[in-house]
Amino acid sequence: MSSTPRSLRTLAVLLALCLTGPALVACSGDDEPGETTASAPTDVAGEIGDALDARATAVRRGDPRRFTRTLGGGRSFREQQQTWYANLTQLPLERFRYRFDPASLVRDGDGYWVTVDEVMQLDGYDAAPVVAPDRFRFEAGSSGRMRLTSVTDQDWETAHRIQPQPWDLGPVDVRAGAGVLGVFDAGTVDAAGPLLTSIEAGIGDVSAWVPYDWSRTVVVYALSEPTFLDGLEDVPGDDPGDLDAVSFPVGDGTRFVLNPRVIGDPGPDRDRLVRHELTHVAVGTHDDTAPVWLSEGLAEWVSVRPLAPEDRRLPDAALTAAENGASDLPDDDTFNDDDSQAHYGLSWWAVEYVADSYGDQAPWLLLDALTAPGADVDEVLRDQFATSTHDLAEQADKMILATYVGGPQQDPDLVSSPSAEDSVGP
Repeated sequence: MSSTPRSLRTLAVLLALCLTGPALVACSGDDEPGETTASAPTDVAGEIGDALDARATAVRRGDPRRFTRTLGGGRSFREQQQTWYANLTQLPLERFRYRFDPASLVRDGDGYWVTVDEVMQLDGYDAAPVVAPDRFRFEAGSSGRMRLTSVTDQDWETAHRIQPQPWDLGPVDVRAGAGVLGVFDAGTVDAAGPLLTSIEAGIGDVSAWVPYDWSRTVVVYALSEPTFLDGLEDVPGDDPGDLDAVSFPVGDGTRFVLNPRVIGDPGPDRDRLVRHELTHVAVGTHDDTAPVWLSEGLAEWVSVRPLAPEDRRLPDAALTAAENGASDLPDDDTFNDDDSQAHYGLSWWAVEYVADSYGDQAPWLLLDALTAPGADVDEVLRDQFATSTHDLAEQADKMILATYVGGPQQDPDLVSSPSAEDSVGP
């Protein structure tokens, strides 16, 4: 970027942007030092703004020397930050900067803690910048300029439910495919090629069935260490380690992470798992207020479309539940309890019944109807589809038994659990 002085008009626009939004009264721009207007000590706030701007500029420009000059602290901290820098400079950054509130400055001995917002947008993957809060500590260096000495305040991070990203946790290896940005590490990067190919194919398969406009791009975390996965909150079943994959919201979009145990296990089951999660990515916010049985049933229904009917495996628990007879579709509160495998199978086949009875567009019409403002599930099913959740459960049971019991499809490999897939978010 050019380093020539900005015009007064440009400066006025940038100042207006920096002052937009509650509390954030200082801003470090994409390449120029941040301006400060605050009641906090002007010299300290201004110097911290300059330090944040220098850090962001070094990352964007890939300038390791400039980045190193922003660091203070001990050797282990500087090494950790060099790893973070190496990670960040692998990402396709369209935008990266910091903004902060000088009123958050807290004196700590010879230094200051300050609350910052990291503003990052991945080129081709994020529709809008993703804002992530953090807390940094600065001290004046020998030159008198502020240097970063810590990015970790564990108590503050816990209180604010901060979720570090993989590039914050350790070395990563970023690989890209057609519409796929994969974040790997030393233990998984050898599996990157086949996995990226699977996701590329999955994007095409899912796009053929999901009727909504979406970017047809996705960010996937495939790491050998479960640290990021284990740190996710509000996951179905409350134990991320039980899930083979999970999708989660980031900014205005959705990403997904794979459990380490499935990353190096290519084949139709993993491909199906990928399609399930990609369906959540493609559907996005369209199912925010939908019943879980419909959201997960649709993801399962789409995930098996490319498979021949005889290859569409069913969880054992779902077959047992169908033989016993399900009285109704699972409710949101109990969907991911100990019977979650049965609930997935039942929900999938409830969607199969809707598609079989009313056409392949019917499941999506049902989703749109159930997520309309003020929609009542019972009324929509009764008035628009002449059915009910009880009837859907009964018909799903019948289709499961007709498909998986007796005849040439009575195959022990057919009636088995693929992988536990789920999604996090609204």
